[in-house]
Amino acid sequence: MVTPGPRPQPAPAPAPAGEDADVWVTGMGWTTALGSGLDEVWNALLDGRTGVDAVPSEHRLRNGTAAVVHHPPLSVPPAERQHLLTRDTLAAAVRDAGLDPTDARLLPVLGTSYGPHLDTVDVPALDRWAADATRALGTARAPLSVTTACSSGSDSILVGAELIRSGAEDLCVCGGADVLTPAKRLGHSALGTMSPTALRAFDADNDGTILGEGAAFLVLESGRSARARGARAHGFLVGTGSANDAESPAAPDASGDSVVRAVSKALRGAARGAADVSVLNAHGSGTPANDAVESVSYTRLFRTGTDCRASDGPTVFATKGAFGHTLGATGAMEAVTVLLALRDGTVPPVHGLRTLRPDFPLPVPKSRPAAFTGRLGLSVTLGFGGFNTCLAFEGTP
Repeated sequence: MVTPGPRPQPAPAPAPAGEDADVWVTGMGWTTALGSGLDEVWNALLDGRTGVDAVPSEHRLRNGTAAVVHHPPLSVPPAERQHLLTRDTLAAAVRDAGLDPTDARLLPVLGTSYGPHLDTVDVPALDRWAADATRALGTARAPLSVTTACSSGSDSILVGAELIRSGAEDLCVCGGADVLTPAKRLGHSALGTMSPTALRAFDADNDGTILGEGAAFLVLESGRSARARGARAHGFLVGTGSANDAESPAAPDASGDSVVRAVSKALRGAARGAADVSVLNAHGSGTPANDAVESVSYTRLFRTGTDCRASDGPTVFATKGAFGHTLGATGAMEAVTVLLALRDGTVPPVHGLRTLRPDFPLPVPKSRPAAFTGRLGLSVTLGFGGFNTCLAFEGTP
């Protein structure tokens, strides 16, 4: 049994930067192995479907499956796939917000892990993929590019939110994109992080992750701008937190200190406490090390008293069993799922979960969707290199 640490206490409301302090999510778009429509993919998740399937490889791998988007096809070179995936998903998010991509206020903040770079002989610049995609979309401003391994998508959203809260920007489109490549499959196979069986997040018999690909972008907008143009809100980004454990290039700090710190920062920014959280999208990569540190972290954050399970804590879900681990896109894709869960008061079952690991402290649906009440949701991402990020969203009334 894990001894719980001190629970984060609610902090006073942070000093707002004028009426720009509130950050609205006014647009969302994604491309996943289950499709690209917001409700199309969400309904597939609620039905328990997965996009993981056999994907041929000329190399010997620990697992021959992965989650691949339908367009562009794998026959297209990685750099072109990254370009098309980014451009088209960005366009969908901006369109969903009711905006024109040429709006001079729109700042793109885009993240990836390695993108196509591991499989490209000539790489002119590591941010070229972002510059080319936004130029093709017609944005007036050059993008910021973020690379913090598997937290890249989340950290792009965090950066955009801070720019808006500071008053430096009114309008950002933020998120991540990452494509499946032979080198990535080989790398995770060699590292031993790839499961030889299947991705089973938080399962007692978990043995690794399965790779995927995709993209997701959120349009973040100051409250002043959103109200002025009568924009619709998918929800509000009310807190962000990040921390780095500096433990290892790949393995997380088993104590959970860094994850607890990131979540606590997000809650303080939102002026909320752990008891206010209704739903949590976990990293849920399926690797024994990551699932263990999430179990420890959530025990420290949410468990009260001596019971191993906090039945009154937030409902936890995870989507990598359906999407695969999409690396630099994963945090942005999971941010979208939190907003959709808050909209519907329902989370999808965790695909592949059969027997919940005995030390996991919170309720997790494993065979059917689960309903919850409340308006505060967290998205937690753990990245290689110790990059841990938490985004706190509030649903619309």
